Amino acid sequence: MKAERKKELESQALKVREHIIRMSTDGGCFTGASLSCTDLVVYLYNEFLQIGPSMFDNPKRDYLLLSKGHDVPALYGLFVELGWLDKSRLANHLKSNDTIYWHPNRQIPGIEYYSGSLGHLPSVAVGIALDIKMRGDANRVVVITGDGELNEGTVWEAVLVAQAYKLDNLIFLVDRNHFQANIRTEDLLPLEPLQQKFESFGCAVKRINGHQFDEMADAFSSLPLSVGKPTVIIADTLRGKGLPSIQERADRWFCNFTHDEVEALIRELHGEEQARIHSETLIVR
Repeated sequence: MKAERKKELESQALKVREHIIRMSTDGGCFTGASLSCTDLVVYLYNEFLQIGPSMFDNPKRDYLLLSKGHDVPALYGLFVELGWLDKSRLANHLKSNDTIYWHPNRQIPGIEYYSGSLGHLPSVAVGIALDIKMRGDANRVVVITGDGELNEGTVWEAVLVAQAYKLDNLIFLVDRNHFQANIRTEDLLPLEPLQQKFESFGCAVKRINGHQFDEMADAFSSLPLSVGKPTVIIADTLRGKGLPSIQERADRWFCNFTHDEVEALIRELHGEEQARIHSETLIVR
């Protein structure tokens, strides 16, 4: 990926994180998990998915299903930056005069499917991908799951069906932030070795850093990873990415900050970004 394009994506991701933080008040939201998947959705909608307002009803569009629906602030924030959603609507988060709340709502243009209860959308994604195959079309389906969500048996049932029907147009993208609610995944129901588990279910698997756009570009530019097999991309991420004060903290999966705390976190976010840029500059030198 060209350095200039990478900087554009990083800048957009920073703005999306600002929106997430500002939605973390007046009722709050699932801040940590939304911050962990921000870079993933920024990459997908800008560089991979063939979708936009002119294609929302086009059956040949690509599909993204956010199975870990509590991360929807990342989608709302991105839709604002893409010009699909009016920024002023984010202030209506959880209010009765709008349809923006804790989980995806199809009344928001660009949202493909409702989600909330974990484990269901992988099966929906399988159905969409199978329909595309039966029609002989070439569009792709991406379903984003959480790692804690993988404890749901329906996820693995969906994977079995996907491999049985050779759905190589289907991508399971796992946001591997290593937390489930307020506990680490490996302290509850250990998931590792996760790559080998998916491979044993008949999937082609690649593991990447979910905050590095170069690695995303490498993974998504070579799909399907194996003809006739569903793809699984395990993206290692940090819950609360961009905010060291809440990053990887078990008690910061859901946040409801005061307005003053939100402004302090925005300053922290920009301070962390400046530190990253400075670090990269030193490396280049």
